[in-house]
Amino acid sequence: MTRIAFRLLLLAASAGLAACASRPPVTTGSITPATAAERHPFVLSDSPRSLDVFVTGTGHIDPRQADDVDAFLTEYRRYGRGVLVLEVPRGSQVPGGAVERTLERVRGRALTWGVGRREIVVAPYPVANVAVSAPLRLSFQRMQAKVAGDCGLWPQDLGFSDPALNARNENYWNFGCATRSNIASQVADPVDLVRGRQEGRIDSVTRTQNLTDLRTGKDPSTTWKQDGRASVKNQVGQ
Repeated sequence: MTRIAFRLLLLAASAGLAACASRPPVTTGSITPATAAERHPFVLSDSPRSLDVFVTGTGHIDPRQADDVDAFLTEYRRYGRGVLVLEVPRGSQVPGGAVERTLERVRGRALTWGVGRREIVVAPYPVANVAVSAPLRLSFQRMQAKVAGDCGLWPQDLGFSDPALNARNENYWNFGCATRSNIASQVADPVDLVRGRQEGRIDSVTRTQNLTDLRTGKDPSTTWKQDGRASVKNQVGQ
């Protein structure tokens, strides 16, 4: 083989290797989010938490709403950020004295639950429709979980207008959004959606008894008889 032919062969091989190296990486699989968790992921963000307290009678808080206020104040003390805002309706058909007395009772309950006076901000809000009952509005900011986007979006037709989409046999875009949104709104601690909790303390007495039963060839499970005379508490205590 002459030198010219050898050089041409090396040049052709180098060109082939360069062509292979310049190819973009090949991606396999679906390029769109395939699962509901990928399409509608959970995100944590600060958003307002509110409670409406309706004025009843001459300005007292009935037991039903008192429980709601106490639970709301407990949540504020545990998760709230910033101040507790008490918005008072102005221009409604409710007498001003009843509104003020309800406000003072709500403020008193907040102080009883350990909310500082400087943490309470009272502000008026206009009533658009005087024919509708206007409540006192309690609100604060806290970290809450939600889905990243809005539910109810339909970027593709569910019918047969797009044969290529139907051939992929994938879930429609809005699938699972409402379910995940409901889960996010019901979870007590949003951090639980990000990571699991630390392992709690074990019951060393029960574990030791179970290991002893296994070593001696006994069944470590709890004996339960549905005879109407035994209770779960008595059986677990054995």
